Amino acid sequence: MGLTLTEKILKNHIVDGEFKKGTEIGIRIDQTLTQDATGTMAYLEFEAMGIPRVKTERSVAYIDHNTLQSGFENADDHRFIGSVAKKHGIYFSRPGNGICHQVHLERFGIPGKTLIGSDSHTPTGGGIGMLAIGAGGLDVAVAMGGGAYYITYPNIVKVNLTGKLSPWTAAKDVILEVLKRMSVKGGVGKVIEYCGEGVKTLSVPERATITNMGAELGATTSVFPSDEITKAFLKAQKREDVWVPLSADDDAEYDEVIDIDLSQVEPYAACPHMPDNVKPISELGDMKIDQVCIGSCTNSSYQDMMKVAYILKGKTVHPDVSLSIAPGSKQVLNMLAENGALGDMIDAGARILESACGPCIGMGQSPNSGGISLRTFNRNFEGRSGTKDGQIYLVSPETAAVSAISGVLTDPRTLGEMPEIKMPDEFKINDNMIEPPAPEAEMDSVEILRGPNIKPYPETAPLKDELECACSLKVGDNITTDHIMPAGAKILPLRSNIPKISEHCFTVCDETFPQRAKELGKSIIVGGANYGQGSSREHAALAPLYLGVKIVLVKSFARIHRSNLINAGILPLTFANEADYDKISQGDILCASGLIEAVKNGEDIVIENKTTGDKIKCRSDLSGRAKEIMLAGGLLDFTREALAK
Repeated sequence: MGLTLTEKILKNHIVDGEFKKGTEIGIRIDQTLTQDATGTMAYLEFEAMGIPRVKTERSVAYIDHNTLQSGFENADDHRFIGSVAKKHGIYFSRPGNGICHQVHLERFGIPGKTLIGSDSHTPTGGGIGMLAIGAGGLDVAVAMGGGAYYITYPNIVKVNLTGKLSPWTAAKDVILEVLKRMSVKGGVGKVIEYCGEGVKTLSVPERATITNMGAELGATTSVFPSDEITKAFLKAQKREDVWVPLSADDDAEYDEVIDIDLSQVEPYAACPHMPDNVKPISELGDMKIDQVCIGSCTNSSYQDMMKVAYILKGKTVHPDVSLSIAPGSKQVLNMLAENGALGDMIDAGARILESACGPCIGMGQSPNSGGISLRTFNRNFEGRSGTKDGQIYLVSPETAAVSAISGVLTDPRTLGEMPEIKMPDEFKINDNMIEPPAPEAEMDSVEILRGPNIKPYPETAPLKDELECACSLKVGDNITTDHIMPAGAKILPLRSNIPKISEHCFTVCDETFPQRAKELGKSIIVGGANYGQGSSREHAALAPLYLGVKIVLVKSFARIHRSNLINAGILPLTFANEADYDKISQGDILCASGLIEAVKNGEDIVIENKTTGDKIKCRSDLSGRAKEIMLAGGLLDFTREALAK
């Protein structure tokens, strides 16, 4: 029996565990990336391990999230990250150089390599044939120190692409079609592998758009083969020497197969407030809009921008619409400036933003109250835009641009004949905004620059055998990391200050939670299905840790957040019987005993609700390594103990 592409890369990188479906395996990590919203904490964690130099083939620190400098905090974080990178062997992409996933695809991604990043959209690298996985910052820190990254050997889904996209239909519409079919939790425990003749019709940026939003499926990652189109992209980036051909064997077997005829895909929109709430543009009608935002790591490539410029050329943005555009990298912005496309955008009335994440993470450009905003981004969670009642629709750049002109949601197929916008034979290469690290012989002379907002990692402690405390919060299904630890211009600058950022924990759901949890000293959170979906931000675990949360008990977890809870030393439990969710109310006193032996032996844990008298059976489902991490009090303590041996 042949191997899938995913299995080939995994098999080439496995360093621990058995190459068997459903078991935990440790894989060697070739590359890492961080961004500034998660990077400060990741590098504090790396420092705490006491390892002088990163051991990966390439690690890169990007500044792309917290670029709005309305106080000293963001600038201080940038200086800290830059100095840590210089000292410890990490390349540093300076503010203005671009969004991490776009730049990594352009300048660092290599087919067949493994990449983990402290950002949930790291699977963008799958567009170039990498096995690229989003992870918590502590996992990235361990990988930089030479440690393996552990995942459950995944189920592999084959998405068989046939045909070719119709004019004005986009790669964004393909991933929205997949989301419509699979849902935001349909990819949990799976890798999505794209195959078929239709793959050959998609450029690398189009493939990257599709793999990028595999994160919204809850998938471990998504991956495309590395073929002649991949080679042409790398050649245009003057990196042809790193290209290798990669594809699944003809007789590879998959756990699931989804067939998509690209010619039958039509323009879609993901409606508020979930990426899988997908409807055809043709069904939504001429809905008046207030704002259009084009960019993000999903749709800010040169190819995307050129299509937008073509649609806007000679036109004027509708007077009732605000249009902002953020090219994904300095490379893209320079090329648009040189070929006149940037001028066409400006002439049309677009507001040009810097090459950064910006509005996607609530960093500026929040819509008006109740405003309808079309965005080419990857998430439309409630409140994520910075406006609580904002109505956010996710669409392709083509749909966004034509709608900005018309003032209403418009099907781009009304534009008529579509021009062929080819990938350039040669990209503009200028890496002057990427700082290499200091030579190893000079690293001791590099000073680490720490600002007053940078605080140490929260204190952790080994798992206690007994716990009696209140349920400090009860929430429902599909709680996102934006619910747990909101983003936005006011909160993101606090990412290196856990005591301060914890004051905003869960305030989207309950403004009184942080104070209540702190006063309780220790507590349990109860939630529904798919708890923790969304971003990889480990702050969604570190803030509850600081506030004294000891257990999170839910119907089911999203992958990255569950790992982050374990890394933080918070015990993640699921209901053995989901109906027992109804037997707990906020404020109930819950008691668990025999936790150490139950975790060691993989036994069910019984939590007694002392308020009602109900006894609730729970499951931890921890792997051997996760058990050890949990017993040690978290991954940092576990790693320190391992290094000391």
